[in-house]
Amino acid sequence: MSNKQVIYSEVENNGIGYYGLLGFFGLFLLGGIVAFFTMEHHGHYISGMNNQIVWGLPHIFAIFLIVAASGALNVGSIGTVFGKKIYQPLGRLSGLIAIALLVGGLAILVLDLGRSDHVIEMAKGHLNFKSIFAWNMILYSGFLALVGLYLWAMMSRSKIAKKLYKPIGVSAFTWRLILTTGTGSIFGFLVARQAFDAAILAPEFIVLSFSLGLAIFIIVLMAAYKWTQREVGDTVLNRLRYLLAVFILGVLLLEVTRHLTNLYATEHHGVEGFILGGGNFYSNLFWIGYILVGTLLPVGLIFCRFLKNNRTALMAAAVLTALGGFALLYVIVIGGQAYPLVLFPNSEVSSSYFDGVVNSYSPSMWELLLGLFGVALFLAMVTVAVKVLRFMPASLADSVVDPHAK
Repeated sequence: MSNKQVIYSEVENNGIGYYGLLGFFGLFLLGGIVAFFTMEHHGHYISGMNNQIVWGLPHIFAIFLIVAASGALNVGSIGTVFGKKIYQPLGRLSGLIAIALLVGGLAILVLDLGRSDHVIEMAKGHLNFKSIFAWNMILYSGFLALVGLYLWAMMSRSKIAKKLYKPIGVSAFTWRLILTTGTGSIFGFLVARQAFDAAILAPEFIVLSFSLGLAIFIIVLMAAYKWTQREVGDTVLNRLRYLLAVFILGVLLLEVTRHLTNLYATEHHGVEGFILGGGNFYSNLFWIGYILVGTLLPVGLIFCRFLKNNRTALMAAAVLTALGGFALLYVIVIGGQAYPLVLFPNSEVSSSYFDGVVNSYSPSMWELLLGLFGVALFLAMVTVAVKVLRFMPASLADSVVDPHAK
């Protein structure tokens, strides 16, 4: 059998479980709205952010979702751009998850602006093109448009859509690489922070997007097919399983390279000691949260021969990968801000303005609610979309996806 025989269908579950799930997501959406209006009314001083650490927990959630959005589309791109037939039935769900993740991440950023109405000014074209943030607004909008066209080309039966399917797929794949490069460059181009200022952050964010996006895709795929009692074969899951391991190890390689490069330069020894061996929260989060939980454990679960074809192990590996990626982003972004600015190299600076002092940060409840709002919005969008449109194949059994396809 071939992928031409794959049948797509909506989720037909109208029971209390479906609406209960939406209600559960609704609680977090409501919590995020309450947090937004509370911070809008009282000001950001009620959050844990301050003049030293201006990017807090909501921004970690936002960056996580935006980076994962780029990587989630990679599943569909493998089928379209590289012609791997076994991935083609996953293209629709891949595009849906990518759009939902990006919308969830951008929603957090908009609500955290303090003056959300400023987005209207950006929409009018009042952008500073010397700012990487302005370029990212264009990249985000373009990504949503291209993925929307990509989904249309996959789902439409018209001849025009079939002709444009491959070119649009290639364009979306290229755009997502540029988008993630822009996200990584936000930090890579910041010379003021010792922990940033590294061009390797751009390619590292690209590979990190592959890892996080695939992990989120696996979680949603397995949960959705389990919930709807649809069959998904070992052929598809094993392809995704070992691809996830490759991406996890790719991120580790670039992260090790980044730290080794910094250790080679004397100017970065201070911040490297702070992150790698400072005995503080950030160094513990790096070694335990990212290295152990987010890298070694999932790779071990994937390659352990006693867990071959074990779906619980794959789900656990995907969840641990997502948690480890979140921890890594926390260390990079917030840990990088916590380390004191080096205003005068090779000099001792002392004053009452936090010079040489490690900046403290404790996320508030409002920040957590705002971050969870973005996650809930992403999940709610996917839940509703698979209900009303044909994004999910009725079956991903081995006999349907053709285990002999290359």
